Amino acid sequence: MKSQAKSFVRSQVFPQAMPQIFEKRKQVGILGGTFNPVHLAHLVMADQAGKNLGLDEVYLMPSYQPPHVDEKKTIDASHRLKMLELAIADNPFLKIETIELTRKGKSYTYDTMKALTQNNPETDYYFIIGGDMVEYLPKWYKIDELVTMVNFVGIQRTGYTTETPYPVIWVDVPEIDISSTKIRQKIQQGCSVRYLVPDKVIDYIQKEGLYQDEL
Repeated sequence: MKSQAKSFVRSQVFPQAMPQIFEKRKQVGILGGTFNPVHLAHLVMADQAGKNLGLDEVYLMPSYQPPHVDEKKTIDASHRLKMLELAIADNPFLKIETIELTRKGKSYTYDTMKALTQNNPETDYYFIIGGDMVEYLPKWYKIDELVTMVNFVGIQRTGYTTETPYPVIWVDVPEIDISSTKIRQKIQQGCSVRYLVPDKVIDYIQKEGLYQDEL
């Protein structure tokens, strides 16, 4: 009788513990940048990379101040954030992460991902970068610690090697030759940027009179 009682107790406890033991971790992509302004190549990269990897969602993460040696000037963060909101409004798979705008200062990826992984211990992060950026990974701030926090995802680019001393998951995404610099130049020259930038973002740029002066 004692052995039967023990068996009964185990059968009641074990099923309740199962969901906690085998709970699926959340898989989240991160695409960082100044998004000055956001354009269709950004959106294609985020959406395609995330879908190819089967991620739960991808966050576009605007930087406050990029940690580049050649400091890049950007318009006010409030404009860049608003344009991102307009750009992804019709795509629930894409979201926005504002941690770097809130923190301000130079946006080192190591500091950002340390905070995100500590705040979301149940999430696995996939940091998406262009193939042209992979060769610069050895120069990233605290890169050896960073690769233990995130899975780097490289977007294959023609003319750039896939060889790197760091673990990188390579994905094939349609290559679109658009850059924020080219977009700003076209706007300054009075040229159309339709089909390069989401229509809602174009409307916002025109309404606010953005990028009329060189940045």
